[in-house]
Amino acid sequence: MSKVTRATKMLEQAGVAFTVHTYDYDGDADRIGLQAAEALGEEPSRVLKSLMSLVDGKPVCVIVPSDREVSMKKLAAAFGGKSAQMMKPADAERLSGYKVGGISPFGQMRAPRAAIEEMAMAHDLVFINGGQRGLQVRLDPRDAARVLSAIVAPLVA
Repeated sequence: MSKVTRATKMLEQAGVAFTVHTYDYDGDADRIGLQAAEALGEEPSRVLKSLMSLVDGKPVCVIVPSDREVSMKKLAAAFGGKSAQMMKPADAERLSGYKVGGISPFGQMRAPRAAIEEMAMAHDLVFINGGQRGLQVRLDPRDAARVLSAIVAPLVA
């Protein structure tokens, strides 16, 4: 497994301090984010999942703790939209340039607007997918928000 991805290159170019962590990815896990947290020995609230969604038909990347579910109503409101829905996996892969289970908000082919759950900001460091299945980057959530020009808002149900 390469530890250099478009995501890690983007973070390096932005001057963000981060560390790379690998784990045994289980594609059969019911909840991939929770499996990552368990494999890393971390609290699920510190391991964030990156989900590709649509708000009023426009793509967005939403980043929430792996043990929480996105509220579509809150997601739409965060972007000033009327409705939100999850993106189909094939569309998420095509837009992001990453495989499902390895989608990072960093270094996407056509970077959509992003939002991060405000609860994540309570942590000094969080884990976010590094652009490959089984690869996470650990960084300050404020750095993630800054690099992505992300909206920080309540997003979970």
